[in-house]
Amino acid sequence: MPIPDDGTPLAVLVTGASSGIGRATAQELAGRGARLVLVSRGRESLEEAADECRAAGALEVVVCPADVLEEDALRAAVGTAVDRFGRLDVVVHAAQVMAYGTIEEVPREVYETVVDTAVHGTANLARVVLPVFRKQGAGHLVVVNSLLGNVATPLMGSYVTAKWGQLGLVRTLQQEVRDEPGISISVVQPGGVNTPIYSQAASWTGSTGRPPPPTYSPYRVARRVLSTLDRPRRVVQAGVLNHVVTAGFRLLPGVYDALVGPLLQRMAIADDDVPPTTGNVLESQPAGNATEGRWRSI
Repeated sequence: MPIPDDGTPLAVLVTGASSGIGRATAQELAGRGARLVLVSRGRESLEEAADECRAAGALEVVVCPADVLEEDALRAAVGTAVDRFGRLDVVVHAAQVMAYGTIEEVPREVYETVVDTAVHGTANLARVVLPVFRKQGAGHLVVVNSLLGNVATPLMGSYVTAKWGQLGLVRTLQQEVRDEPGISISVVQPGGVNTPIYSQAASWTGSTGRPPPPTYSPYRVARRVLSTLDRPRRVVQAGVLNHVVTAGFRLLPGVYDALVGPLLQRMAIADDDVPPTTGNVLESQPAGNATEGRWRSI
């Protein structure tokens, strides 16, 4: 991981830090002695994550509850980081919510919140972070996207739309900062990851979701995120089958479409029975937040 020119530890802001990949990434950064600002909607889970980061070795941890859909709240969080640490070296953007169900079934408010969190949330963050990076002449934004930013699947239309839109937005941002050689923007695309996002998702399928195999540990994905800080790249895969699945979607669309529905039902829908639920899409559910989910991972 690069060290600032003056030798001081990295100053990092992490969104989605209360659960899953964001929380795991914060812990991995803490283990490398970073100074952290943790952002998510709920304070309770953020405080728990902050305690974990302090125990892991973070030099300093600041908690800033904020919804990525609220630009002013993000601006305040970024301002806190700059005021506290004197600069902001890295931003890891992992905030996301998920919904299961057909486009017809998922209520408009839920659908739009899933999409807005990825697309407008990322745009909001970029609007407040990139001016700071430009003023510094340096900075690295890492956006956690998904394999579903490259392919489509039934019953996850809001999430697919969210991640395709987010990827297009980030690729545009990468083009727009080419005039600043000190600024890097990276996308990390995980496959199935053992996090609570699946059980916390909204659902109109009669079941909750589950990560499709092979299921990776969020810490493994977090280390992939950190690898982009050592060697910045535009798009980084965090799943051994990502290239295979993407090739099938693009090169054999008929075969892919015939297989994806049955495979999703078998491998990505949990065998449980739940009534329609908005999950944590519309509001934070601290009791369900954790670094890891309930599935086995590698």
